[in-house]
Amino acid sequence: MPNDCISYQKSGYFSPLMNDYLDQNPKLKSLYNRFPTLENFEAQIAEKHANFNHNNRTNLVAVLQKQYAEIEISHQTQQNIEALKVENTFTVTTGHQLNLFSGPLYFLYKIISTINLTAELKVKYPAYNFVPIYWMATEDHDFEEINYFNFKGKKFRWNRTSTGPVGRLSTEGLDDFLEIFAQELGSSSNAETLKKLFQEAYLNHNNLADATRFLANSLFGSEGLVIIDADEADLKQNFIPYIKEELLQQTAYKNVIATTEKLTEYNIQVNPREINLFYIEDNLRERIVFENAKYKINNTKLEFSESEILALLESNPEKFSPNVIMRPLYQEVILPNLCYIGGGGEIAYWLELKSFFDAVQVSFPILLVRNSVLLVTEKQIKKAEKLDVSWSDLFSKQEDLINTKAKILSEFDIDLTMLKKQLQTQFSILNEITTKTDPSFAGAVKAQEIKQLKGLENLEKRLLKAEKIKLKDTLTRIADLQNELFPNQGLQERQANFSEFYIESGNKLISKLTDQLQPLEQRFDIISL
Repeated sequence: MPNDCISYQKSGYFSPLMNDYLDQNPKLKSLYNRFPTLENFEAQIAEKHANFNHNNRTNLVAVLQKQYAEIEISHQTQQNIEALKVENTFTVTTGHQLNLFSGPLYFLYKIISTINLTAELKVKYPAYNFVPIYWMATEDHDFEEINYFNFKGKKFRWNRTSTGPVGRLSTEGLDDFLEIFAQELGSSSNAETLKKLFQEAYLNHNNLADATRFLANSLFGSEGLVIIDADEADLKQNFIPYIKEELLQQTAYKNVIATTEKLTEYNIQVNPREINLFYIEDNLRERIVFENAKYKINNTKLEFSESEILALLESNPEKFSPNVIMRPLYQEVILPNLCYIGGGGEIAYWLELKSFFDAVQVSFPILLVRNSVLLVTEKQIKKAEKLDVSWSDLFSKQEDLINTKAKILSEFDIDLTMLKKQLQTQFSILNEITTKTDPSFAGAVKAQEIKQLKGLENLEKRLLKAEKIKLKDTLTRIADLQNELFPNQGLQERQANFSEFYIESGNKLISKLTDQLQPLEQRFDIISL
């Protein structure tokens, strides 16, 4: 097939807000700092170097060394952790939930985008070090969002209850789940590799954070990926001033609300709360709300006066957890970060935060939409070529695809657009005649025009229906191919787990993605396996 990529804007899977951002629409300029081009990183480096509290580096490295103490890590990752001590080292960060067995495919694409961007930056700016960071969303508490994955059209769900931060959730009981999934993997060499990987990750580690760290490190440690769990008292110590301001001033709410008013023509991704913080313990993560001069923990009997909650913040900052509005700020305070890489939904809510960052005087990172990929086999490519369908065709909605192909494959022209235009021209002439004779005929002429146009439309639909029946075999093969590539009429990367493709390709899967993905190109890649 002639093309191996399609623009995000033409894929049909990006929101109007993301399309406008990618097109650098001037009306969004105030919502981001710099657009993601290689040249724009020069100014971003200078700004972050000037505004970052470099004293935080020592603490950051100490926490990372502690978190990696029980894991065998690559020389490259160890070097990257050490490099974070020095002021000419910066990070590129992506974040992701602790999805079971990594969840959907785009987990890989996020991290590879991050790794590849740091490599590009090092070539362009050799005087600096650039470290790829995977920020684990360990403090999230919505277990229902992460407790499953799909494999070859089947959903595998870990049924258990969880109320606190998911990173602290015990992995006890996953052995039975893993045994069931192992049977689906088969007995090939690649399947055995996956079984061993998942067993070591989830059965040899006590909680979901440690299991996910092991899994991500096993897949990407050789590329120098550094994985961070920010659910740490020592890291939150550096965030205390910002938590205090949120409790007392509600700066986030005031600024983000003002920004969302500029986005009324789009679907707002997240809405701020008056206090954008949670209170957390092992089995609890609940919102902090301010009512009747008291700070109350939602759905509990816990409450604090202003002096009490500020004292708790100083003594136990780990009990305060940022929500989706505050988490980006937390990230940028503790990391010497230049760029955040995320999906369209993530970048959309980051665009709500620029004025908030300005208000608290923290540098706003460059925002980059992660790579998106459609994985295809040689067999599927040959099918598409034989059926004469392009990637653009396959990305379209199925009804549109089938109707378009039916019109193309038909032996005669069933598109009656030309006849409709001729009819409209004839009625335009007739309207001129009526205005010169008796204007009262105008209503009757218009009614006749509508009736005849409707008749042509109905005839066109009937012709199309008849041709679709005649071409059923070919159109069915086209629909079947699209269903293979777009399961449930959605993106493959949001449906399938990487294990489905690893079984066929093994380590070549990640190496091929790493070789081909170019994060700054901002395109939807079609990659054959």
